[in-house]
Amino acid sequence: MLHDELSALLSRDPADAQREEFTLLDTIWRAMREGHLRAADCIDGKWIANTQVKRVILWAFRAGELRDVHDDGVFSFTDKHTLPVQRFTAASGRRIVPGGSTVRDASYLAPGVIVMPPAYINIGAYIDEGTMIDSHALVGSCAQIGKHVHLSAGAQIGGVLEPVGAIPVIIEDDVMVGGNTGIYEGCIVRRRTVIGTGVILNASTPVYDLVNQRTLRATPSNPLEIPEGAVVVAGSRPARGEYAEAEGLHIYTPVIIKYRDEKTDAATALEESLR
Repeated sequence: MLHDELSALLSRDPADAQREEFTLLDTIWRAMREGHLRAADCIDGKWIANTQVKRVILWAFRAGELRDVHDDGVFSFTDKHTLPVQRFTAASGRRIVPGGSTVRDASYLAPGVIVMPPAYINIGAYIDEGTMIDSHALVGSCAQIGKHVHLSAGAQIGGVLEPVGAIPVIIEDDVMVGGNTGIYEGCIVRRRTVIGTGVILNASTPVYDLVNQRTLRATPSNPLEIPEGAVVVAGSRPARGEYAEAEGLHIYTPVIIKYRDEKTDAATALEESLR
C-alpha cells in the first residue's frame, strides 16, 4: 500500500523539500495514523521490517525545520515541523487520560486503547485495540503492540529506527508486561506471554527456558524471541572466574519458569470494566 508515494518521497532530497514533498509526507503520515501502513508486518508468522516506512521517518527528520510548538498549558516546546503530535477526540474511541502524555504523529492507536499519564508513544508505533499503556511507560519508535496487551507502569518498549532493515520490538496479542520492565533491540514477544516485574530483554542477554531445558539467544540474523505463552521472570546465574566465585557474584538473566495455564490466566486477566 502506498508504494508509489513512498518511493516518490524517498527519491527526493530532504534538504530541498518543497510543498509537493510535504504533501506526500502528509499522505503517508495519515496512512500510518489510520493503521493502514506499518513499520513492520507479520507474514506467515514471521515479522519483517517495512524498510521504506523507516526510511521515510528518517527522511522526515532530515527535512524538518525546528519550530516553536505552542501548547495550551504553561509548557513550551520546539521540534521538527514534520514530526507533530497527535490530537484526539472522544469520538475517536481512544481514551487519553489527562496528565502529560504525548502521542507523536504517524503512530497508530486503535479504538479502545487507553493511555495513562504520563506516557510517551513515539513515531511509527502501532498499538492495537484493547491495549492499556500505563503510567511512565514508553512505546518507542516503530514498536508494534498487539491486541489486549497491558504495559504496566514504568515499562520501556525500545524503538528501532536504524538500521532500517532491523525489525522493531514486537509485542503480540494478549501479552502482560510487568512494571519496570525493559524490552529492547528488536526482541519479539509472542502472544499470551507474561513478562514479570523487572525483566530486561535485549539482544545480548540469553533467556534460560527451565521447562524445555534450552537457552534462547539472539543471533546475527534473528532477534531474541520469547515463545508463546511463556512466563518470564528476573533471575540470575553464577558469574565465571575465580574472583566471581570467591565473592559469590551472580549475573542477571531472564528465566522462563513455566508456560501459561489456568492459574496464570486467572492471575493476569484484564479487567474489562477499565476498558
